[in-house]
Amino acid sequence: MKTKQINNTPINQIMLILIILLICVLVFKNLLYYLPGFLGAITLYILFRSSYFSLTEVRKWNKSFTSVLYIFISIVFIVLPIWAIVDYLGPQLTTFLNNTDQIMDQFNLVKEYMKDKPLLKDIDMSDEALLAFVQRLTRYIPNIVNSVVEVVINIVVTLFVLYFMQVHGKTMERAIERAIPFSLRSKNEIWGEVNLMVRSNALGIPILGICQGLVAMLGYWIFGVDNFVLLGVLTGVASIVPVLGTMTIYVPITVMVLASGETASGIGLGIYCFFLVGGIDNILRFTILRTLGNVPPMITVFGVLLGLNMFGMLGLIFGPLILSSVGVLIKVYSNEFGRQSSDVFQEEKQH
Repeated sequence: MKTKQINNTPINQIMLILIILLICVLVFKNLLYYLPGFLGAITLYILFRSSYFSLTEVRKWNKSFTSVLYIFISIVFIVLPIWAIVDYLGPQLTTFLNNTDQIMDQFNLVKEYMKDKPLLKDIDMSDEALLAFVQRLTRYIPNIVNSVVEVVINIVVTLFVLYFMQVHGKTMERAIERAIPFSLRSKNEIWGEVNLMVRSNALGIPILGICQGLVAMLGYWIFGVDNFVLLGVLTGVASIVPVLGTMTIYVPITVMVLASGETASGIGLGIYCFFLVGGIDNILRFTILRTLGNVPPMITVFGVLLGLNMFGMLGLIFGPLILSSVGVLIKVYSNEFGRQSSDVFQEEKQH
């Protein structure tokens, strides 16, 4: 009686996949500190990819020189402006939070103004609530200071990895393409989704923040708000807050102006911010941002929430990408294993 041998091929495949996954988990766990640097390099590579290959393959520029040129452009137009904003906001916020007398005066004015207003009187404006809020806010400033070294290291990692990704770009892309076990159609859909999400968020979010910040800054200056530059910058930064966005800054400012007795300025500022600061979001989404990629708002909102928890600031880009990848993977599954899609694909191939 012959014994039937077990086919070792599936077992070997499963063992190999498990080993690969185990090594990937170990690498990911031990390089987690440098993850923002790798994600930053991927973002810049996708943004510069088309123009980089145009210069090196069409115009025959030297690859190393061109990559160094793009690194220099990244430092001048991305790293230095962000560093300048952080360097400006840090001391300004520290000075403001240390001025407890001014904070208490403004707080008492607002509390007095809100106590008999129908909608505002239900908000907790006790001294304990203010103290808890200030404590939570001041807790982030030492974290920002302590993370300076981490940020610098990850910037160096970003530029270092970007250089090698660009110089060996075609080789890297061919290796990734061979490693993905899907059809060409599915690979193109995956690349299209990654390219769309990275470009729309990496370019769209800063454009939106800058425009809303400048418009808000102008409004604060027109209606006589103190520290209008600082508040304008904070309004631009707040544009990344899901759902509420810039309202987290301009609504409290409007209430403070009203509480100080300047009713006309307060009403004017509220109308200005609601229609211009808030409205510019819609204008840009139907003009400039539409050319970058029409990303569904729900994916953007919940993707940002997901990404901020996972990756910090870079989660603004990769959070929506992770969320939208679910839909892409469903399409890939349909392409690879769906009978109807396979039949259609075969018919298209025959024609």
